[in-house]
Amino acid sequence: MSQQTRATPEDTAGETTAIIAKRVDSGVPDTEEITDLARAAGYTVVGEVTQSRRADPALQFGEGKANELATKVRRREATTVIFDNRLGPYQTYNLGQLLPEGVAVMDRFTLILEIFGQRAQTRKAQLQVELAELRYELPRVEAKVSLARRDEHPGFMGLGEYDESRERDIKARISRINDELEQIERTEEQRRERRRDSGFDLVALAGYTNAGKSTLLRRLAVDLEVDENEDQHPDLDATAESQDRLFTTLGTTTRRADIEPRNVLVTDTVGFISDLPHWLVESFKSTLDSVYRADLVLLVVDVSEPVEEIHEKLVTSHDTLYERNEAPIVTVLNKIDCVDEDELAEKRAALAGLAPDPVAVSASTGENVETLLERIDDELPDWEHERLVLPMTDETMSLVSWIHDHAHVDEVTYGDEDVLVNFEARPAIISRARARASELLAS
Repeated sequence: MSQQTRATPEDTAGETTAIIAKRVDSGVPDTEEITDLARAAGYTVVGEVTQSRRADPALQFGEGKANELATKVRRREATTVIFDNRLGPYQTYNLGQLLPEGVAVMDRFTLILEIFGQRAQTRKAQLQVELAELRYELPRVEAKVSLARRDEHPGFMGLGEYDESRERDIKARISRINDELEQIERTEEQRRERRRDSGFDLVALAGYTNAGKSTLLRRLAVDLEVDENEDQHPDLDATAESQDRLFTTLGTTTRRADIEPRNVLVTDTVGFISDLPHWLVESFKSTLDSVYRADLVLLVVDVSEPVEEIHEKLVTSHDTLYERNEAPIVTVLNKIDCVDEDELAEKRAALAGLAPDPVAVSASTGENVETLLERIDDELPDWEHERLVLPMTDETMSLVSWIHDHAHVDEVTYGDEDVLVNFEARPAIISRARARASELLAS
């Protein structure tokens, strides 16, 4: 569990400070993840207020707890209140009236969008962030529209005058963004198909944020770098360090793995996070296409977390991945350097139903990474052997060179009138080689 450090107003002078707020229907509120999210966004957390009771429609908290929150904000001189609950426009407005002037109020999803906005470095990521923001805003504008059309409220609960054009503008912008994202996805799909045609196997890393996917990518990669986006992702920098923070990777990062004789490309994608609303998942679904269209998926989990939490994350990940994914999934139990052998064995047994044959590694130290590379080789589609007899022509030499680039050549024998090539490769490469060989023989 993360430790919350209590800061004084003097310590946090000039910083963006936040009070964490969370309400649950029953039980003990867990604020670890929302605190980590706040820190990932750059906030200094200076306190928290929690409550176990049914939601109050006006304030989310009960009135007494809301007043306690306001008092703590004043004492801690916080600039922001972050709720680990979804706040409606009415609740946001009422809380803003209760808190000191100038204190911002945001909920979990607004915070996530803020983090996404900070991490968005490519055109695709920026469009996805904007799309998510618009989908978050649209129902709130529609609520204002509904009230205004009934002529019951000239404004909306003090939140501003109704502007009919805003709803039209949002819907039009959403449509334009979707069109542009579809074009980007078509381009990326063409790139993936070219890579397959060139003999590459495609492996995708999936899993929750902070599970260590980016660190594992660097362990698996060789020096050759492959641009997935127009703008280079910082993880492509060989000197880039892994960072223990959420959403370090928002776009996709692709690098070549060292699995001879295969040509394997491994792609790291945005991490999953718990309790995301449908509209937010939809906004980033094109990022997951790298997962859905892979030949193999490595589902990375942090084995140092409590087994109940790992179990819940595996269930959610499987629901997401099996929705559209047809590739085999291998569970990778990462961070074994943080647990002892007995704990690892207990967790393996407890998770056997969801992860029947996992690979346990430490991306940080490199332990068992070679075993993972061997497993990747075993799980990827088998290569086939082929033997081609080609006429001795200039075009044949070009084909032989192409086979060397896209396959593993066992033997080339040059005769007086023909060339014999023995090689193994992906089925798609063998099909292309056969087609080109047929063209040579027919000419």
